[in-house]
Amino acid sequence: MIPMVDLKLQYNNLKQEIDTKIIEALDKTQFILGPNVQAFEKEAAEHLGVKHALSCASGTDALHLALLAAGISEGDEVITTSFTFIATAEAIRYVGAIPVYVDIKADTLNIDADLIEAAITEKTRAIIPVHIFGQPADMKKIMAVAKKHNLLVIEDCAQSYGAKIGNETTGGIGLAGCHSFFPSKNLGCYGDGGMVTTNDDAIAEQIKIYRNHGSSERYHHDVIGYNSRLDELQAVILRIKHKHIDEYNNERRRVAHSYSEQLKDVVTVPFEDGIGTHVYHQYTVLTDKRDAIMPALSAKEIGNAIYYPIPLHQQKAFEKECAGVSLPVTEDTIKHCMSLPVFPEMTEEQIKLVCDTIKSAV
Repeated sequence: MIPMVDLKLQYNNLKQEIDTKIIEALDKTQFILGPNVQAFEKEAAEHLGVKHALSCASGTDALHLALLAAGISEGDEVITTSFTFIATAEAIRYVGAIPVYVDIKADTLNIDADLIEAAITEKTRAIIPVHIFGQPADMKKIMAVAKKHNLLVIEDCAQSYGAKIGNETTGGIGLAGCHSFFPSKNLGCYGDGGMVTTNDDAIAEQIKIYRNHGSSERYHHDVIGYNSRLDELQAVILRIKHKHIDEYNNERRRVAHSYSEQLKDVVTVPFEDGIGTHVYHQYTVLTDKRDAIMPALSAKEIGNAIYYPIPLHQQKAFEKECAGVSLPVTEDTIKHCMSLPVFPEMTEEQIKLVCDTIKSAV
């Protein structure tokens, strides 16, 4: 059996340290915004090269709080991609704004920066690029368009923790970056968790207030806020895993490159555009033989999945506002994309078994 990600194996490798530190945290009984949360925020900020790292309850909350702190509100338009998890658009709708979808590039599957300008209207306030599957979007072009039109940029980094563009990490380029620590992420906890990164002092202060019931001082509530705080025990786990994140990302790249070498003549393997360092949250291929490959993998208990089978502009939740929206590249991609197991501990033997199974199926 080869799962999409082997959390049990990773836990067993870290078990002694995790168990010891969890017991220490339980003994201290400081569970809300405790010492491990504060230490993790400091460590993450230093690692990512940003001024502020503010943890919260989930990646979805990170997007929501960042939009609130940036002042995005009712009737504003936010340009983003339809080829992403629904949380990207949910957060936009939470603040009363309207998602405006731009098509993706056929090779990287990231938002096509060359199409953004045509989607801008007098109501456009922000752009949310998603660094899909761990490959950074073309932030140089996106930031140039944003500057030209006086727009805010909030990065969706749910799949790209540790990915870089030159010397900058994703999440440190736009006004804010929004990270997810869902268990299967490159840096994942054992439940939900999220974080907003920013170099803007005012945004950081607003995030702190919004995540803690709108309070800047105990029992003084400046605005209607939210209960969105990272759990102390999850912070313990994240601190331990965070020490290994560069190694984990490098190992994901090893797995991905081994796949690509063995499958390059069988399917369309992921394209690295060189703009940034791909950290392979998912290893996603394109093929017209998906209906043959996926059952063959499942028969051998090898994980496989489609991310994403239905783009956001075709979801029932958005059917009224997206009537008539056409995104040809996105709509073609969902018919051919499929993802294979990728995790740092994956062996060459496991990779070969996956590749041999695919080759036999086609």
